[in-house]
Amino acid sequence: MDQRELESRIKALTKSVAANEPAENALRLLETLKKDAAPTEEMLRSTRAGVYVGKLRANANKEIARSAAELVNKWKKLVEQEKQSRLHKAKLGSPASGTASSPPSAAGPTAAAAASSAPSGKKFTGDPETRKYDADGVDIKRTDSAVRNNCIGLLYNGLAFRSTASESDVLARAVAVEAAAYARFSGEGADYKKKVRSLFTNLKNKSNRALGVSVMAGDIPAARFVAMTDDDLKSEDQRKKEIELEKENMKKAQVPMVEKSVSDSLECGKCKKKMVSYTQAQTRSADEPMTTFCECMNCGHRWKFS
Repeated sequence: MDQRELESRIKALTKSVAANEPAENALRLLETLKKDAAPTEEMLRSTRAGVYVGKLRANANKEIARSAAELVNKWKKLVEQEKQSRLHKAKLGSPASGTASSPPSAAGPTAAAAASSAPSGKKFTGDPETRKYDADGVDIKRTDSAVRNNCIGLLYNGLAFRSTASESDVLARAVAVEAAAYARFSGEGADYKKKVRSLFTNLKNKSNRALGVSVMAGDIPAARFVAMTDDDLKSEDQRKKEIELEKENMKKAQVPMVEKSVSDSLECGKCKKKMVSYTQAQTRSADEPMTTFCECMNCGHRWKFS
């Protein structure tokens, strides 16, 4: 199971639980994850699958909680095995193990990634709320294209917002993200520009501060960042609010509406059309006549009379 499929199943699991679907649906999804998914640490970090499944260990349904706990334990073992394997390889390649160490230029992908994500300059000491590339004195001309350079500047502004990372670190990350977007969308077309604007908007969202931090730290690689959907880019709080709003809307939709009667004898005093719907309610004492509430189906004018 690749990262995209893992992400898709985690989304389906989250929605199933949030919508209070039958427990069998969630259990079936958990079972497929146990059977088919063997994610790496990077996959779990990028998709936040471990976080979502971990929360299910406190689910009211005991079977769901048990299955989620088993899945979390399995993934923990896989990550631990992955770490042990990396440690073992590192020991084999170290001078202490008796094998010749590789020259810096021959460093593998993991070492290169670690080097690129390591802080390379002093922390920013100004106001991180107002950071922009021109105010930071950063030259964004890194390509032969004005469009691409402007996109690098836009990404710099988004990544620098509320960040104390050095100018060189922010610029390096902005250049990497722009290059990944350029490669993914095969040039500087409409989709490329739309994606860059979307990334900038999400980075500047004050309720989604963790996004920029994760990108700057390398927890979300550039290639992964430009492939994230609008839903992927949302913060956990945003997702919770949307789920609550969806539940509230569903409740409202289930509330029976008062049935209105339509009269062809009542006339709208505004447009003079005889297309009036009305309802009646006892708004005063029982011995008083009922109040009639009218609404013109033509112009929307409303009035009432007793």
